[in-house]
Amino acid sequence: MGTNGSTMLEPLRQGLPPLDPSAVSSAASCALPARYEAVGSARQFTRKTLASWELDDRFDDIALVVSELVTNALRHALPGDRTHTEVHCVVGEDSPVRLHMMRWTSRLVCAVRDPSDDGPVAREAGDTIDDFASESGRGLFLVDSFSDGWGWHPLAGALNGKVVWALFQLA
Repeated sequence: MGTNGSTMLEPLRQGLPPLDPSAVSSAASCALPARYEAVGSARQFTRKTLASWELDDRFDDIALVVSELVTNALRHALPGDRTHTEVHCVVGEDSPVRLHMMRWTSRLVCAVRDPSDDGPVAREAGDTIDDFASESGRGLFLVDSFSDGWGWHPLAGALNGKVVWALFQLA
């Protein structure tokens, strides 16, 4: 779990809602391999991070959103041949997908960085109930339902890809 927030997270902040970067009280980051098993690693990382921040009571909603964001990154943002890396979280590892968590006094942001420049596409309101009930395509609906807001932004500078973030209000 990394806590070197200022440099590493600066490109992510460009796409986040307006929050004072100097007010970040905690930050953590986890490199994830290009395997679907990485979703479980992301959940474990989320559990440990939330426990260290004494936010265990928010685990269910936040872990669901993290799982969907990581799944979307793995499913839609990676080339098909990137599936050979071992599953674990290693700070500093050059990974195609990275989970960042940032905590402010009254807010928490979960952000997933991936190498694709294509933005996430939410289901249209006119989709059929069969489409809605299918496994694929429900992720952004769940992110929207369980977070207090979400969005995405292309990364600038030397970093390619995008960041998709979800915001949670804290009590």
